[in-house]
Amino acid sequence: MRTIAAGQFKAKCLAILDEVNGSGEEVVVTKRGKPVARVSAYDEAAPRENPDSIFGFMRGMATIPEGVDLVSSEFSDEEWERIADEKWNRIERENPLGREDKE
Repeated sequence: MRTIAAGQFKAKCLAILDEVNGSGEEVVVTKRGKPVARVSAYDEAAPRENPDSIFGFMRGMATIPEGVDLVSSEFSDEEWERIADEKWNRIERENPLGREDKE
């Protein structure tokens, strides 16, 4: 992998892009000796996601068996209402009107 100073890259940008495209060799652009950019040949097959992103980082890690329904609930609407009411009633019994005991 070749490195080049940002000033030189600016002056020879188009020629460097042609070189990278032809040879496939990456070029690292530096500013004051520290890498700031990497120039590489464009690859249609390369993934376009950011590897550091939290979105899609587990893509392909699991499979959903055929016939499995991920949308439907095992509870009916009436059962959901009953469960919610039971929990809400328990909360109200433990803490009526949202007041906390202060002694």
